[in-house]
Amino acid sequence: MKKTFILAETLVIVGIIVILLLYYFLPGRSAAQLTILCGGSFKKPAEKLVEAFEQETGVDVEISFGQSEDHLPHVKAQRVGDVFISHSPYMKYTEDAQSASRWVLVGYISPVLVVKKGNPINLEKVEDMARPGLKVALPNPEFSTCGEMVEQLLKKKGIWDDVKQNVGNAFFRSHSQVATAIKVGDREAGMMWNGVAHAWLDDLEIVPTPYEYDEVIEVGVIGLSYSKQPEIVEKFLKFSEENGKNIFVEFGYTK
Repeated sequence: MKKTFILAETLVIVGIIVILLLYYFLPGRSAAQLTILCGGSFKKPAEKLVEAFEQETGVDVEISFGQSEDHLPHVKAQRVGDVFISHSPYMKYTEDAQSASRWVLVGYISPVLVVKKGNPINLEKVEDMARPGLKVALPNPEFSTCGEMVEQLLKKKGIWDDVKQNVGNAFFRSHSQVATAIKVGDREAGMMWNGVAHAWLDDLEIVPTPYEYDEVIEVGVIGLSYSKQPEIVEKFLKFSEENGKNIFVEFGYTK
């Protein structure tokens, strides 16, 4: 009886090993895997870019979404990730930490003025956010490059204090919080990245305004120098060079 039990147990273990071997060495399956650290503002274009890359190469890709400032410490410590998708100045931060092999330009981001679909409050320009009593939502300049740019522009126009009063406690860390506040009617207007606004066009409307900012913000796919799979990283960078711009333009990340 004991021998029978040992034999059965052995067969189970062998069976598990065989299944695992088959799983990892099936034709068309790649043992390689990339981990991409991706800024949360780029979720949709990044997912489409990765899906196309996986289909063409068979490489498995895992995406970790989060704020770029939250990913940066991991990049500086050179412990997590193979690729970092972010925007300037994070390409420079990554290079300064000697964590970048090279990076590829795939798009541009800029702050845009948004209102509820149909523009019921008839906003026409950025200055209109200073209207007395208007309920405004903005990205928090303490955490957001977009928020910093908006603050600088409004200060240059001399209306920062008035807009800030209209914002009150509606300084948000994420663009989706700005969008949600406008969608549900808690706020009437706001600013966010162009690509994020593009994803909310069922509920929001972008008010066309001239580009008045002092800097141009680029979106980059950054190869991380400490990756243990540099060949696969380079393959993804080349794929991004060939396909990234078209995909990011499709989602509104353009000048």
